[in-house]
Amino acid sequence: MQRSAPRQPLRFSTQTLLLQLAVVLLVVLLSTTVHAWLTYDRVGSDAENQALTLARTVASDPEVRADVLAISGQPGTPPPAELLAGPLQASAEAARTRTGALFVVITDETGIRLAHPDPQRLGEKVSTDPSEALSGQEITTRNTGTLGPSAGAKVPVYAPGTATVVGEVSVGYSMETVAQSVARDIGPVALTAVGALLAGVLGSFLLRRRLQRLTLGLEPEEISTLVHDQVAVLQGVDDGVIGVSADGRVSVFNAAAQRLLGMPDLSGSRWEEAPVPEQLKALTRPGAGVAGPAVGGGGSAQDALELVAGGRVLVVNARKALHRREDLGWVVMLRDRTELQELTRQLDAVGTMSTALRAQRHEFANQLHTLAGFLGIGQHREARNYLAGLAATGPLKFPVDQAELLQDPYLQAFVGAKGVEADERGVALRIGPETLVRGQVTEAQDVTTVLGNLIDNAVNAAVAGSSTDRWVELEVLDEPGDDGGTLHVVVADSGDGLAEGTDPEGVFAEGFTTAAGPVRAGGGQGFGLALARQLARRRGGDVKVLDGGSRGGPGAVFMATLPQTTAGNPAAKTLGAAGKDKDG
Repeated sequence: MQRSAPRQPLRFSTQTLLLQLAVVLLVVLLSTTVHAWLTYDRVGSDAENQALTLARTVASDPEVRADVLAISGQPGTPPPAELLAGPLQASAEAARTRTGALFVVITDETGIRLAHPDPQRLGEKVSTDPSEALSGQEITTRNTGTLGPSAGAKVPVYAPGTATVVGEVSVGYSMETVAQSVARDIGPVALTAVGALLAGVLGSFLLRRRLQRLTLGLEPEEISTLVHDQVAVLQGVDDGVIGVSADGRVSVFNAAAQRLLGMPDLSGSRWEEAPVPEQLKALTRPGAGVAGPAVGGGGSAQDALELVAGGRVLVVNARKALHRREDLGWVVMLRDRTELQELTRQLDAVGTMSTALRAQRHEFANQLHTLAGFLGIGQHREARNYLAGLAATGPLKFPVDQAELLQDPYLQAFVGAKGVEADERGVALRIGPETLVRGQVTEAQDVTTVLGNLIDNAVNAAVAGSSTDRWVELEVLDEPGDDGGTLHVVVADSGDGLAEGTDPEGVFAEGFTTAAGPVRAGGGQGFGLALARQLARRRGGDVKVLDGGSRGGPGAVFMATLPQTTAGNPAAKTLGAAGKDKDG
């Protein structure tokens, strides 16, 4: 036995359309019904008032009053033939014919018909209760009599000159006539209702199309799933994600973006007014060069760029988000390259030291060959003198003058390696006479990042300079402190200094470089000084230009202050304690 496939539920947009149509139809039907009822009641009330007016007119006619009094004064009731030929019948029929009433009936004080449109009803008692009119009251009624349903009125007939009731006049208008009048009035209402129904149907279809366009054709369940997935993805990734809608507002600003940029959630704010780096806004402006794969069903991405924000090196790119042909805005991606940059810097330092060690190994091998040569030819005295000289200077020697002033082994090795690298490029790296470091470096990563950038820039400036004597001079001084010592670093070179008109603060902007040729996006050029300043300021220090230099040398002079980067300066503490004891 085959099972029938389960029926697919109606789409939400279809359900909404049907519901709207049902509501519109219900409102139109209710409105039409209420209007028809009010019209019917109004027309019926008008018929009652008209009947009351006619009944009063007939009842107040002196001849009618006199004739009714004359008949009431006779014993019994005249025969129908006599009533049919009498003046009351003529007056009543004349009034009925003239006004279009259904009936005009005149009775005596007992309710016997003295005038009636149907001659066969003459002399008979009326079919409705005449007691209220005969008691002197005027009333309006809606009832069904011998001539059918009617809206009418009953008025007492008084004897001439007295207040004695001698009969009544009953006038009625057919309710069928009232219904016909309502039908004539209800026609325009019905047309209006049909027009309203058509307008409602059209509006429902237009609303359905707009709803589909706004929801991209997705059902509520799908939208709910997408929202949950979006929250899970955006809050779960380490990359910063910024969504900019087509109308220029920030629609997404995930936790990673807040952390990387050091800002609160900017969702809902205007993108052009958001306090984010200007480079991010430039990525999404019209005319920006775009290339790359599609995003969200279509789009393109701009080449990645690097910027420094909050002491971090970020790689940023922007992608145009399209759904079919609809522009959804931009998606800006932020990736943290700080750790990679730091590892790269450490790897460069290790590579520099490795190169220096290879060079020193080659020099050490030459020294061994020299010593073996002395021994081979029997020059033992010369061999001893040669060994004594090696013992005094050390088997390995970095080409850095006065390196012994840097008592920290890490600084000695790092600066020595930089000296070997500079020497290979024809630049002499020397230690200034004011250098004195007696403590040990505790924040080697930050120190080597700042120091390495300053030395590398100085070597590049010396190589590019016009002076034939190429040198870089480094002075380092540690200042002890209770929470850790502060390193003061000054780096000068023989280059041509900053270009004329260059703002000293401008060299610290992201992307600034004096390298020849174009800067490759994502290549890391133009970020050394910016990163060095960010790291120094994050520690409460700074990096600044002391002197812009001049063409032909000496070149620019940079100074860096790095608080809480050294520890263990017993000599300084001893001197301080001795001075205190002496003062005491």
